[in-house]
Amino acid sequence: MLLAVLWGFSFPAISIGLETLPPLLFAAARYDIAALLLLAAAAVRVEEWRPTARNDLAAVAGGGVFLIAGNGLLFLGQQTVPSGVAAILQGLVPVITALWAIPLLGERLSGLGAAGAAIGFLGVGLIVQPDPGNLLAGDTAARLLIVGQVCSVALGGVLIQRAGPTLEQLPLVGWSMLVGGLVLHTVSLGTGEVPTLEIISPVSAGALLYLGVFATAIAFMIYFAILEKYGAFEAALIGYAVPIVATAASVVLLGEEIGALTLAGFGLVAVGFVLLKRRAIADAVGFSTGVGSP
Repeated sequence: MLLAVLWGFSFPAISIGLETLPPLLFAAARYDIAALLLLAAAAVRVEEWRPTARNDLAAVAGGGVFLIAGNGLLFLGQQTVPSGVAAILQGLVPVITALWAIPLLGERLSGLGAAGAAIGFLGVGLIVQPDPGNLLAGDTAARLLIVGQVCSVALGGVLIQRAGPTLEQLPLVGWSMLVGGLVLHTVSLGTGEVPTLEIISPVSAGALLYLGVFATAIAFMIYFAILEKYGAFEAALIGYAVPIVATAASVVLLGEEIGALTLAGFGLVAVGFVLLKRRAIADAVGFSTGVGSP
């Protein structure tokens, strides 16, 4: 539950920081802080913490560019998209991950799994609510940027799995954040974002420190402990508690409103996840459905 709270509050923290901080520079600074803390912890706790093997370098590159730097799209989107809606869209990550795994990992998708993916995308349609006549109307484009972030994060996770790194997860994520931060700094400078003291306020500095220290560095250390003790599926389920925390925090702290269609969309995304991961769910509760995994 603590991890869901730390990650859930990250979405309103992003919205608060974006009031004064440029989005890509804000994202880069978040991962700068987290990378330094995670790599410092890795240097103390992990004997072999530097990536030297080709598979480790490939994992760091894929993770840095897609899993970490891809989150810059989230910061761009949250300039106009409510933080609760942005958090709800993250529920699509397991669905997109399953689709990326088909061409990149050679996994197969059953008929029921395909139905789950379709239901998940229907849910996204309810959340984004696009105007077919003008995809740039309102904040539709910003919501689509967040969908792009979800696709990038999912691709990064699959690329790391495909690389088969032998480096432990703590330094792997730390180095990926360092690479991702450098990519974000490069793009930030290319788009004309200039770091100056004038853009920093006490509130935005607090949001940045919360994101870098608590919602990223400490949160990932907790995540690794959960992953080691309970396994990947149980750790993934935390992602479905995060939007609940984020939505509640956004309503209370920022006065945001989450529409009925958005909540219905989140429900459909969750149903799609259940259909895609029914085998893992069955195993987690101690019985087998007898159905092959998607």
